[in-house]
Amino acid sequence: ARIAAKNGLESYSYSLKNTTSEEAFTSKVSEDDKAALTKAIDETITWLDENQAASTEEYADKQKELESVANPILTKFYQENGGAPGAAPGGFPGGAAPAPENEGPTVEEVD
Repeated sequence: ARIAAKNGLESYSYSLKNTTSEEAFTSKVSEDDKAALTKAIDETITWLDENQAASTEEYADKQKELESVANPILTKFYQENGGAPGAAPGGFPGGAAPAPENEGPTVEEVD
């Protein structure tokens, strides 16, 4: 579960980083929002690099922290621009899809 939480946070962080570098996003989001989101992403990636052995709860808390900055900015962007690219207009009612169910054994890293 710890590795899955770490991978989820890492994936979310880099996905956001890619989104913030896209022309469609950068041309339609205020400089303040861009700066706040970029700062939060960079801080999270730095934290991940420095806390490889963090607990599942720490990874979950860090993801919630990043989401608290990213979600309002992304919601505003999608509302003003007719939804996510390739998605239904209006974004994603109900939030993200649930995580997949346990797909077999999970291998934890051992030092």
